Amino acid sequence: MNEFIPLTWHDTLYLAPELVLAAVFLVLIVTDLLLPQRVNRSIIGWLSLGGLLLSLGFVIWRMMDMNPSGVSAEEAAQAGQVISLLGASYLVDDYGNLLKIIFLIGTSLIVLMALGSTQKDEAVTDKAEFYYLLLPATAGAMIMASSGNLVTLYIGLELLSITSYVLVGLRKGSTLSAEAAFKYVVTGGIASAFVLFGMSYLYGVTGSVSLADFPSALPQAFTDYKALVYVGFFFLIAGFGIKIAAAPFHAWAPDVYQGAPTPISAFLAVIAKGAALAAVFRFLYSSAFFLSGGSKDQVGDDVFFALLVIAAAAMLIGTVSALRQKQSKRLLALSGVANAGYLLVPIAISVTIVHSNNFSEFAFYLVAYLLMNVGAFAVVTVIARSSGHEELKGFSGLYYRAPWTAAAMLIFILSLSGLPITGGFFGKLFILLGAASVKAYWLVAIMAVSTVISYYFYFGIIRQMFMRSNGDEEDVVTVPAVTGVVIWICAAATVALGILPGPLMKWIDTVFSIQADLFVR
Repeated sequence: MNEFIPLTWHDTLYLAPELVLAAVFLVLIVTDLLLPQRVNRSIIGWLSLGGLLLSLGFVIWRMMDMNPSGVSAEEAAQAGQVISLLGASYLVDDYGNLLKIIFLIGTSLIVLMALGSTQKDEAVTDKAEFYYLLLPATAGAMIMASSGNLVTLYIGLELLSITSYVLVGLRKGSTLSAEAAFKYVVTGGIASAFVLFGMSYLYGVTGSVSLADFPSALPQAFTDYKALVYVGFFFLIAGFGIKIAAAPFHAWAPDVYQGAPTPISAFLAVIAKGAALAAVFRFLYSSAFFLSGGSKDQVGDDVFFALLVIAAAAMLIGTVSALRQKQSKRLLALSGVANAGYLLVPIAISVTIVHSNNFSEFAFYLVAYLLMNVGAFAVVTVIARSSGHEELKGFSGLYYRAPWTAAAMLIFILSLSGLPITGGFFGKLFILLGAASVKAYWLVAIMAVSTVISYYFYFGIIRQMFMRSNGDEEDVVTVPAVTGVVIWICAAATVALGILPGPLMKWIDTVFSIQADLFVR
């Protein structure tokens, strides 16, 4: 039994990124209450952005402290560069720090997007809540990335989920938003129940909730309680499958994305999905990985194969379902279903002698996915405000009305399609080569087929922008300054990753080591 080890004042320094978000959140609640009603609530948005950037600064500082110049990931592993808090229930390591950087940058871009769109959205009556509720949601995602046991993981999951439920329903003047919030609460509650049920089985057979105990406890538990171990793992897969919106657990996503405020749709598509994937990655490589690769059938092999099947289903169902879609946010939701499949592939094909950099593939594509999705949703906010709706026909003649915005959207579409010269091209290519290296040729074929199918609906947007007219080319689209900043940060970074993917991959490989960050406690 692990004894509970309380936090010391020195330990709180390691939790500075999460504590900063919590402190800023509380301060902003009080500030909102004290501010006169006539004061523009965009100040809350800028303060929220400041809190996110301060938290990001602490994460980067901690990462630099744990990775001094000239020290490799393997040397860091030998030096024990994993900080365990609260009896190893919370881990500060390079795995968590890398993902926290992604989550904080993504949420910062989403807050900027909201500053350009939400202030003029009359359906959002509580604009201050719209901004500061993103802070605990992001903190929940960060907790999931650093969880060292099942209880901490569940706390992070619920913190992210509950705040997301509220954020989806903040457009109180919209019946679609209310419907989306209700559907999200129901499906999210079912997902949380599945996750908790699966966790209870694993706790029951191992006697521990600590991920550090699973490598030694699970083999014996599998020998004694084979059926119960299977139940635990597959309920967890189902629960996280709903959170990730991977087929066949994706039916909620189009309705929720359509009804939610557009910045929140982007948050669900990138941060919430990324947090669930991060939790799956750490959990599986602390548990199922040690029950795979044996001379006889092992539950780990079945778990990873089930993930491959879900990934394949997500890619095919997501792309096929999007073929007849005419609503932009629903289309991006189904695109996210397909991309969830791509992101599952490097996790599911596991680590082998010929395939040892699966986290690099996962992290690179997650960064590319973040940039192209946040950018695309930012363009949707501009189109929706100009046309008064979110249908794809709103993109008609965009090249003639806002040529630079059309050029940026072209970059995002090319990246989503996996075409050069974009980050999405290399992200998909690295994942495809990883699958080919372990001879999963059937999966490579499905990835290729789903990519080709996706060209039809992605290029439909290009056709609307460049080959259609909205009937009034003089109707110029106005892009708010902060929204334009988000669009072009994402577009520039997407192109940069497409031209020079090597530096990011090399940096991830230098910083992260599966031995140091996932196998050592």
